[in-house]
Amino acid sequence: MSKTQVTAGLIVCAVLGLGSTFAHAGPCTADIAQFETAIRQSAGDPMAGLTAPQSVSAQLNHQPTVTSVKRERQRLKSQFAATMARAKRLDAQGDRAGCTGALNAAKRMYIL
Repeated sequence: MSKTQVTAGLIVCAVLGLGSTFAHAGPCTADIAQFETAIRQSAGDPMAGLTAPQSVSAQLNHQPTVTSVKRERQRLKSQFAATMARAKRLDAQGDRAGCTGALNAAKRMYIL
């Protein structure tokens, strides 16, 4: 056998081995993918994006500062990313109830 044939054989084996890993989908994989697609498609919509409940300070008529708005936006992005990561992790583990709960929490955080 030539080096080219051996290399080609190894590459084929590696691709086939990885293919079986990618073929396994968790119970929420399709729902997560659909939600991520909807988020990407809403990128140009000014009414879409992350949202959070109104703070007590806002209810007391306190005006937010530029710094506090920026800090809250970062906190919300981080929380959303962590929630989506949790949904994906639970999906990979096959935990339907857990990934559905985490995905629903992420959906409540994002207005489409």
